[in-house]
Amino acid sequence: MTIKDKIVVVTGAGGGIGAALAQRFAAEGAKKVVCSDISLEAAERVAAEIDGLALRTDVGSEDEIAALIRHVEDEIGPIDLFCSNAGILIHGGIDVGNDKWSKIWDVNLMSHVWAARHLVPRMTARGGGTFLITASAAGLLNQIGSAPYGVTKHAAVGFAEWLAMSHGDDGIKVSALCPQAVRTDMTRGFEEHAASIDGMLSPEDVADACVEALDKGEFLILPHKTVRDYMQLKAADYDRWLGGMRKLNRMFADMGTPEG
Repeated sequence: MTIKDKIVVVTGAGGGIGAALAQRFAAEGAKKVVCSDISLEAAERVAAEIDGLALRTDVGSEDEIAALIRHVEDEIGPIDLFCSNAGILIHGGIDVGNDKWSKIWDVNLMSHVWAARHLVPRMTARGGGTFLITASAAGLLNQIGSAPYGVTKHAAVGFAEWLAMSHGDDGIKVSALCPQAVRTDMTRGFEEHAASIDGMLSPEDVADACVEALDKGEFLILPHKTVRDYMQLKAADYDRWLGGMRKLNRMFADMGTPEG
């Protein structure tokens, strides 16, 4: 899809990848970019730069996502592109408490489900629309030091696949964004961690990759091209791949991961 003259919603637009996406979509000539974030102040800063609209949304709440979609469609117009971008990262493994698992599950997976639940019927009725779901390379390869992040990002990729295969014939286009490390608040202080082993991209680099992939109608967006090679190695010899991941775990697990 081309962005020009489209109505776009970006969650988690107050900073990082979300802010870069909002800015790039505006530069591409979007009719209106809605900047949604749990911090209204952060969303307002980005929206002010691009003549967008700022709305506060906690994506961990289905009611708030439904209200966001309703507000945009009633007050601005039909949403052409919904960027379900907001996410969090929590450090830990089997020790992580149920409350944190529930929180990250809602934000990193159910937010996408809820957005689709309330928007797919609207898009289908008018002939189609596009979802961009921000997952992570962790959703394809896993995450050293964070079981909740790796698991929920796998689930996000799985849901994006399901949405594409189940509603593609309804005109629903889906893309899954799966970068490795990106320079954001989430990764500050962890520039030497395992996820950064192939270098850290800027949010602007990721936004560029998204616009290019959306224009081509591609499902899988890999700003770090080497991730595709890792996926092929994983599929070719799962045991060897797990051995390599155990080695990375020995190297980096004691460094921890940033909490979100």
